[in-house]
Amino acid sequence: MITISSGNFMSFRESRGATARLVLLIAALSACVSAPERPRALAAAATPQKPQPTTNSWPIRQVANPPLPYQDINQNEAPPPALVSVIRNLGQSFKGKVGIAVRRVGADWTVAWNGNALFPQQSVSKLWVSMTFLDAVDRGKLRLTDTTTLTRNDLTLFHQPSAALVAKQGGWTTSYSDLMRRAMTQSDNTCNDALLRAGGGPDAVRGFLARRMIKDIRFGPGERLLQSATAGLDWRQDYSLGRNFYAARAKLPMSVRVKALDNYLSNPPDGAAPSSIVAALAKLKQGDMLSPASTRLLLNIMSEAKTGPQRVKGGVPAGWHYLHKTGTGQDLAPRSTGYNDVGIMTAPDGTSYAVAVMIGSTTVPIPERWALMQAVSKAVAANHETR
Repeated sequence: MITISSGNFMSFRESRGATARLVLLIAALSACVSAPERPRALAAAATPQKPQPTTNSWPIRQVANPPLPYQDINQNEAPPPALVSVIRNLGQSFKGKVGIAVRRVGADWTVAWNGNALFPQQSVSKLWVSMTFLDAVDRGKLRLTDTTTLTRNDLTLFHQPSAALVAKQGGWTTSYSDLMRRAMTQSDNTCNDALLRAGGGPDAVRGFLARRMIKDIRFGPGERLLQSATAGLDWRQDYSLGRNFYAARAKLPMSVRVKALDNYLSNPPDGAAPSSIVAALAKLKQGDMLSPASTRLLLNIMSEAKTGPQRVKGGVPAGWHYLHKTGTGQDLAPRSTGYNDVGIMTAPDGTSYAVAVMIGSTTVPIPERWALMQAVSKAVAANHETR
């Protein structure tokens, strides 16, 4: 595999000149604007079939992620030099810790900035939950048509539209197929955790990725433990109701919150390398992760995603198609963390590119994050070379 990678987890220039370069790069590419991105809803939803621990432990070892060397290769197999230059300049100019990777599906090259560093995935990890569940379906262990009932004990935190259904009915019964669609298109945390439990839990996801030879993609302990530990709290089920989690988090000393967030960012239990994510997405597109039927189903669901219309998708030009999964982490002013979008761009001629833009930590406002992400998709389209 040919990888052109610039830098590991580096600090970035915060000069006005850097911002100007980013603006010029974006202006040089053709624009394509989508509808405004909606703020994430708040609520609650998902329960364990086994007792949840009351303390948080992340039994994941720190791993080294050295940069892959540049290899001299046949020019016909190399990525477009202009794309390499744009990705490097975007990474250097952005005010924050960012990882970018682009891989042409069916080719043997990846263009990346900080491509081998581990970035917090947040809801991007829902992609691996759905793959693991579908793999179990492919092996005859589970069925998408089977149903399960969610109660208040199953609720999680943050974005969980299904919590309203649980509250209204006192218990909500639905199929695993419906849970997957809600988890992937609405990024519903309760639906995802229910799907995760049915599929065998975090170890099952890790095992699936290992069997598919996907390295440097971690999977955390589940939404409740991950988010509570990131905030500096031990999980309690009543945090899933109303704004109880926010109230408990707000009562913590700022030093506790800062330390907890710093610990999370320095060694994220859900960390993933952008280059590894695009490799996995390319394998999914090529049918090397799941059966043909499960591959078609998952790609179709990803194409219906409602989240992040102004992220990478906002720069995808007319005539192209984009299917994806976003992720958004916790904020602790002035920092925002885990602001991500990963997916597959397909040109009118059928050529596909796997794309990952992962902002680990930044202080810039959301429109500037959108601008970076849209610049990546515009650069991919602008430098697309037909076979």
